[in-house]
Amino acid sequence: MQSETSETMNPDDQINGEAQSALAARTASDAPSAAAAPAGPQRTLTIPRGTVVLAATPIGNTFDASARLVALMEQADIVAAEDTRRLYDLARRLGVHVNGRVVAFHDHNERSKSDGLLDEVETGACVLVVSDAGMPTINDPGLSIVRRAIERGLPVTCAPGPSAVLDALALSGLPTDRFCYEGFLPRKHAERVQRLRALQSERRTIVFYETPHRIADSMDDLLSAFGPDRPMALARELTKDFEEIRRGGIGEIRQSVIDDPPRGEIVLVIGGASENEALEASSSVLSVDELAVLAIDRALEDGLRIKDAIAEVIEEHPLPDGSLANRKQVYNAVLKIKQ
Repeated sequence: MQSETSETMNPDDQINGEAQSALAARTASDAPSAAAAPAGPQRTLTIPRGTVVLAATPIGNTFDASARLVALMEQADIVAAEDTRRLYDLARRLGVHVNGRVVAFHDHNERSKSDGLLDEVETGACVLVVSDAGMPTINDPGLSIVRRAIERGLPVTCAPGPSAVLDALALSGLPTDRFCYEGFLPRKHAERVQRLRALQSERRTIVFYETPHRIADSMDDLLSAFGPDRPMALARELTKDFEEIRRGGIGEIRQSVIDDPPRGEIVLVIGGASENEALEASSSVLSVDELAVLAIDRALEDGLRIKDAIAEVIEEHPLPDGSLANRKQVYNAVLKIKQ
């Protein structure tokens, strides 16, 4: 998982001595023959040639690395890594030797490097794409090479694994049959408010990523958009030693953030709107003329200047996409009504 500022779920560097010993024992026996399944009937794991493989890496707990990931790291011809230092650190902790060529493949160069990597795929190479943590393309690099591979008719496959989105959703206790993933909430307050307003009538469970330094402001905006009683869960440090899930209403979770600011990477899971909430959000959308009438009434009742009344009414009645009506248009409609 990666933020706009490369804030990723870092692998857990604090494995205790006992866990390190167990990991060393596992890799000592498994790594030399990583192509074999770790348990059950002996099977050979075939490394696909002439293929792009997107592989999920641990989001915190090194033991979540799959035997397939280990085999691919050892045997892929090319490993395209978001951060090569993190790749080698993960390999060290897994007891894996990366034999293929390693290239940096991140947000700033993935478009320019995708075709070169796909040229290698056309000659039969296995190109492994990994991010710092979690599945490539999910708030991480990888989408460009997938799109270009599809356009060029080259095979792409996945080696699935850990996912902060699915982990948080499963642990939230909220409905999982229908959900939407919204990535990171916008950094700027106005953009964040607009995004949340657009989701006020969303019936599905909503999942966001957020960072510790913005969580307090985001909780304020969630409270304003959805009210204090909408159920939610705040998950942090998933799969790590200090994993924590806070569950409750938005108002309750907001207070917990004030009293005990969460550290580490954060996933927010918000319950979807009830039928009544969805209807209320939809019915609050007014036309320019309706906003003008409401503004005139507000100005008369509260003794406000018409411009101030227009500003209040527009703020209270966002458009379906979360944006606000044009003040000038509403003002012109007010003038027409008065004339």
